[in-house]
Amino acid sequence: MVLANRQIGINNPTDLDLSYIDSEVRDNKHVIVQFSDDIYTDGLLTILNGLCETYDERFAIRFYGHQTRTFDFKTLLKIPKVKSLYVDCLTHADNILALAELSELKLLSLGVFELKETEILKLINSKRLSTLILTETRSKAINLEYIADYKKLQSVLIGNHSKNIDAVGELSNLEFLSLNSIKKTPVNFVNKLKNLNTLNFLFGGRENIDEIEENEIENLNITWVRGFNSFKDISRFKKLKTLLITDNIQLQEIYFNKRQPHLTDLKILNCKTLTSLRGLENLPLLTQLRIFRTNLDVDNIINQKLSPNLKTFAFYTSKNKIDAEIKKMLQNKGYNEW
Repeated sequence: MVLANRQIGINNPTDLDLSYIDSEVRDNKHVIVQFSDDIYTDGLLTILNGLCETYDERFAIRFYGHQTRTFDFKTLLKIPKVKSLYVDCLTHADNILALAELSELKLLSLGVFELKETEILKLINSKRLSTLILTETRSKAINLEYIADYKKLQSVLIGNHSKNIDAVGELSNLEFLSLNSIKKTPVNFVNKLKNLNTLNFLFGGRENIDEIEENEIENLNITWVRGFNSFKDISRFKKLKTLLITDNIQLQEIYFNKRQPHLTDLKILNCKTLTSLRGLENLPLLTQLRIFRTNLDVDNIINQKLSPNLKTFAFYTSKNKIDAEIKKMLQNKGYNEW
């Protein structure tokens, strides 16, 4: 997916190095030509449109900022061949319905803070779209009902919008889902996403994710979710390979109660009230364990039956003297910090 590629940004160009762009795209990089103000000319946009026609979605155009004026979406009519488009980090915009004229889109990132057109998803041409990013608006009221018609979506990021979010459950091809700043919204629709590989909960608020049943998810990220205090029966995530739990200050226990035969990478960062991490013997393929600023006892971790595959083990308390002692102890046991 495009989101996973290395990104190269070309900022506010007045002309373009076409050979450089060609080499970077052919090197499988996600090249983004981006403008923070309206310095683009019709001639430059014509050249960009030609590049959009030449390359696939690895070549992108972005309009953002424009702090001194309102961005006019009619500008997009000059790049009708665009496949990857970022129109985000904007405060005001006019003529947003011009988006409906873009029939080649495969990636769209949309973020206008003062967006008024809450039914915009009804109008976007969704036939080719594989990646959709919706960032925060003041109203938080984009109607997600129409996302069910976006049958080719593989990757979705939703920032603070929850109206009719159950429609996401109709995206049978979805592989990546990031729910950002979603507060206490039921997420049982995730259970319908049988091809989902990666699930992120970033910011927002909820006490747990107990609604999610047994699944095929391989990568799970729970970061800075206000009120998150319980992670029961992790074995529901039977295919889990990577688990990142960060800045959840009410979480007190993590327990791998059953064998997790695929988990290789476990990171627990800045969970200050976490006092119990049990069941590490159920992680036979664990190769990396990183723990930072918790209330865990490193001796309790070491005394568990750890995976023979564990090579990278780092444990930090944020106290320099103690951390140096722990680092030395772990090195003596054959573990690497990185």
